[in-house]
Amino acid sequence: MNRAIRRVALAVTVLMLALVAQLSYLQVVDAKKLKDDPRNVRTQIRDFARARGAILTSDGEIVAQSVEVDDEFEYQREYPLGSLFGHISGYQSFVLGNTGVEAVYNDVLIGRDTELQLGNIGELLFSGKQATGNVVLTLSAAAQAAARDALGDQRGSVVALDPRTGAVLAMYSNPSYDPQLLASHQQDAVQAAFDALNADPAKPALARAWREIYPAGSTYKAVTTAVGLETGVTTPETVYPSLQELPLPLTNTTIGNFGDSACGGTLVESFVASCNTTFAQIGLDLGEQFPPGDEKFGIGSSPPLDENPSAVASRGPQAGTFATEAPQFALAGIGQGPLAVTPLQMALATSAIANGGVVMQPHVLDRVTDDDGQVIRTAEAEPWRTATTPQVAATITDLMRQVVERGTGTAAQIAGISVAGKTGTAQNDDAQGNPLDPHAWFIAFAPAEAPQVAVAVIVENGGSARSEATGGRVAAPIARQMIQTLLGIPVG
Repeated sequence: MNRAIRRVALAVTVLMLALVAQLSYLQVVDAKKLKDDPRNVRTQIRDFARARGAILTSDGEIVAQSVEVDDEFEYQREYPLGSLFGHISGYQSFVLGNTGVEAVYNDVLIGRDTELQLGNIGELLFSGKQATGNVVLTLSAAAQAAARDALGDQRGSVVALDPRTGAVLAMYSNPSYDPQLLASHQQDAVQAAFDALNADPAKPALARAWREIYPAGSTYKAVTTAVGLETGVTTPETVYPSLQELPLPLTNTTIGNFGDSACGGTLVESFVASCNTTFAQIGLDLGEQFPPGDEKFGIGSSPPLDENPSAVASRGPQAGTFATEAPQFALAGIGQGPLAVTPLQMALATSAIANGGVVMQPHVLDRVTDDDGQVIRTAEAEPWRTATTPQVAATITDLMRQVVERGTGTAAQIAGISVAGKTGTAQNDDAQGNPLDPHAWFIAFAPAEAPQVAVAVIVENGGSARSEATGGRVAAPIARQMIQTLLGIPVG
């Protein structure tokens, strides 16, 4: 009898210890995961039953704020600028959870940020009031509006960065969406709006700037040139034959030039004329040196964008495949074939050239302030990677400057400002492999001698110009307007 009692007691003790261990694990080890789980309704109710801090632009416009409502939650999120910042702000939704800045900086906005709490200890003890934080963005409403207006009804994206710091100055994709529709506390209304967004063939909920990849076309020749110069595969004085088309190894096909023209000459002249046969040859000459050179610019990695950690990775030719896939390396040399990039990635590559070869981490947070507007902390400029050497960056800067002065990018010229740029007209197909109208690209930075702004513009399928589109005709004027806006130059 005593033995049976001991066995029962031992079993109960083991079960109690297992229960204590499980509770300890849930409360300590797994606490954050459970707190952040979107199915944790208790956390959502707690966050909805109080006001959040505001999201503000760098020029003082309100992107998001909490307003009082007459329901069980008491507060609801309001987005005064609507679709202008929809992809950036994201939304706070009881039904769908949080996205964008609302998600990434949720602890700041709701007041759980450690620095905010430490600065609010006195007020919390005496009045019981818990502080909330405001998120001030690096983007201005003026720059976002300029990007929206320049794109008009054309699908595409504009990304502008400060190459010295990585600060995102503008990042707009068209079409966009109004997050207000998803902030309602009415579950059926929110679900209907969400379903409509996802069913729209124009994909307004897709943040094209960092969530969609495209062939880069001739804008990528800036990267091809950088890798070629750094590896010694080419020099500014290297002379390439004047060709109308370049035969591709292992195939019976060729790569031709725009308009079936013949071009060649030095690397400088080939770059200014955007000569496909030259840069396809450089892609072949690079061979297995191409993929690691691409990777130094960020190809193959997700850019560390604070606004949304799910920024997609761009892609290029794969290491170890040149022997059997040499034509893909030639196509990558002109920004086609296996090469596909986000607009953000091309803005970062452009920034690398503007910043002496160093790519800075992109960020939309400028600073966090408390209820009284006092700065709690500011974002720090941090390098992401070194793409190339200062000497190579300086050479490509000169090449890009000549493109705007006397080449394919003259539409980006600004009186009194030296602009460095590169055009791109990218061939693309639909899901069935049928050719579509080309994408129009332009990358640029200015002033060329002391860059403050780097821009990447894509207009999908040529926009209003359709099959007649070129990067110089369609995208370069948009980049020029963005540079003028960001440098405070009147747009004529």
